[in-house]
Amino acid sequence: MDNKIVIATANRGKAREFQGLLRALDMEVKTLLDFPDLHLPPETGITFRENATIKARPVADYTGLPSLGDDSGLEVDFLGGAPGVFSARFAGIPGDDRRNNIKLLELLEGVPAGRRTARFRCALALALPGGRTYLAEGTVEGIIAREPRGEHGFGYDPLFYLPACGKTLAELGEEVKNDLSHRAGAVRNLWPVLSRLAASG
Repeated sequence: MDNKIVIATANRGKAREFQGLLRALDMEVKTLLDFPDLHLPPETGITFRENATIKARPVADYTGLPSLGDDSGLEVDFLGGAPGVFSARFAGIPGDDRRNNIKLLELLEGVPAGRRTARFRCALALALPGGRTYLAEGTVEGIIAREPRGEHGFGYDPLFYLPACGKTLAELGEEVKNDLSHRAGAVRNLWPVLSRLAASG
């Protein structure tokens, strides 16, 4: 097996984040941008773990390489956990970060800070050629801000305020975000498997 791993995404922001998180692995990190003929199936799962596996498995089968699929999203307590698995397409299809953020702010208009609690959740599926799949999750807790702040990150990052930092995720530099994020937590939880995989390559 070549000492490579494929991130099952064509989202440049997400790909860049994972490349940073996996930098310590002695593996070449590829993404779907390196396989333009490979298209992911629809995300039909009802949980983040199911959708992560739906992404990872066909990529591993197509490329013959380990594939890391993630499904992540925002869970807002006031909205009963929404948008959840529909985070990327919260305001409709095709998904659009700006429209998603506008819809979220509209739904939370007038809601006090104490009831704007939320978390980012990330599920990772590491699919190996031949069929085995490993799963891990990570979360980060925060509050939905009243307006977007910051130029870094993507998705809901400009609205996701971290009280301990006094900033939104989009106001944090990439290095700090990569240490605190839900994806960072999921990667840490999967790290024993990832490091064994890198060593065996």
